[in-house]
Amino acid sequence: MTRKRMAKDGDAAPAGEPRGETAYLKLKDAIRSGDLKPGQRVRESEMAARLDVSRTPVREAFRRLEADGLLSFAPYRGMVISELDHQAVMELYFMREVLEGTAAGLAARRASEAEVAILQEVVALDPAGTGKGKPAAVAGHNRRFHSGLYHAAHNRYLLKTLNVLQDAMALLGPTTMEIEGRAEEAKSEHAAIVQAIADKDPERAEDLMRKHIRGAQKARLHLLASTDPD
Repeated sequence: MTRKRMAKDGDAAPAGEPRGETAYLKLKDAIRSGDLKPGQRVRESEMAARLDVSRTPVREAFRRLEADGLLSFAPYRGMVISELDHQAVMELYFMREVLEGTAAGLAARRASEAEVAILQEVVALDPAGTGKGKPAAVAGHNRRFHSGLYHAAHNRYLLKTLNVLQDAMALLGPTTMEIEGRAEEAKSEHAAIVQAIADKDPERAEDLMRKHIRGAQKARLHLLASTDPD
């Protein structure tokens, strides 16, 4: 079977970018996109072939991904894409509620008119409920909405922390947008959050975002329960 490749430009890194950095970013993108799935075993030799580089930059990338919590060592298997247990899922959503609620409140105070307009456009273009809203497409749109809101908060330290949480979200597995009605519900919640931001009402924006994340957590727990072999 032909290996799926993640690089098309040979073993050359972008100008000025070390190959270890390139390997790290490409492997992280593969985890985020679901190309590399939680629990999947990864070998240096296979990843080097997929990226068309030597094993040295892949080894460096593995070390960084392990430090990020995206890779872990499993006895008798070697390095695998990390999996989150129930407690880790609960902790992740707790931190999302706190940090994303804060981000929404800050965005209501600090977002420019252009940033509010972009968030409104993202909500308007959300394919949920249009008949074209396949779960993967809706999930990608959902990530764009949250990323735009993070930047609208204008706090670099909060942004950095939220990006780390987004990496961890990639370890959750299938998107909750597969659950019937969740995509439309999330779109409606996004619209209400953006309206609060446009109205410059930080308390309402934070409260709506916290409720949104709690709804996402509930959907995640339902999804995990439905796929639990026990």
